[in-house]
Amino acid sequence: MVSQDQRRRQLAREKLERQQQRRTTAQTRGRRRNIVIASSLALVLAAGVVAYAATSLGGDSDDKSDRVSEADKGKDSAKSKADEKAKAAKADPCGKPAPGAPAKLSWKKEPKLTIDTSADYTMNLGTTCGDITIDLDAKNAPHTVNSFNFLAGKGYFNHTRCHRLTNQGIYVLQCGDPNGNGTGSPGYTIPDENLKDPKLKGNVYPAGTIAMANRYNPKPAKGESKNENSGGSQFFVVYQDSELPPYYTPFGTLKGNKNALKKITDAGAMSPDPQTGNTAPKATVVINKATVKQS
Repeated sequence: MVSQDQRRRQLAREKLERQQQRRTTAQTRGRRRNIVIASSLALVLAAGVVAYAATSLGGDSDDKSDRVSEADKGKDSAKSKADEKAKAAKADPCGKPAPGAPAKLSWKKEPKLTIDTSADYTMNLGTTCGDITIDLDAKNAPHTVNSFNFLAGKGYFNHTRCHRLTNQGIYVLQCGDPNGNGTGSPGYTIPDENLKDPKLKGNVYPAGTIAMANRYNPKPAKGESKNENSGGSQFFVVYQDSELPPYYTPFGTLKGNKNALKKITDAGAMSPDPQTGNTAPKATVVINKATVKQS
């Protein structure tokens, strides 16, 4: 026969076993619950990644359901676009362009050399972002300065947009194209000049240099030309020291107030154009009027 004391000990053991069983069951359920929660969270995160990828990679679609879906957005879509335009306008540090359009003039031959190579010349670009004033080097780049004097006198640069701003590797603002995309020219070309300028040390064009853009190709394929002496009307302003091969005629130096250029560069550049590869400035940079004067 089991004594009363033994019976109490047996009951205590059974109670302890039941408690341990309940704890084990509870722990097992907890682990399962955690696994379910973690799995659900992973699914949510995965769905977010897929949605982001679809948004990033998505483009125009010919699917009718897509078009209906876009149409259903209605006013919300229009409001979103309006908000984007408002933000862009607010971020643009420059003013509205003066009324008018580029003249897109063209000539067959380089203009006759008429400038005084011993004189000092200054070019002023009255832009939507403020005046950019440049001291021209008539002595060392006479053909280039003469061409700019001619073109400015004909109103060639008026109402033209500066179409390129680079802020990686080299740091330049490129202007002078009436087409606004890097394809324009005055119809003639001018010779390369001043390529051994002592200021170009170590193939570095120092900040403040004004130089000609061109189509020079140092390593042409068989049968192709190097395209030397291919400068036209496009030029660039170096706003930070930039390492470049000495193929681009340096013909001027930025003078005085640099606030306009700082506005432009601080605003940054847009994504590359899919057709031209140009990175346009985010600021609206238009040359309202260009003038060249003898000092």
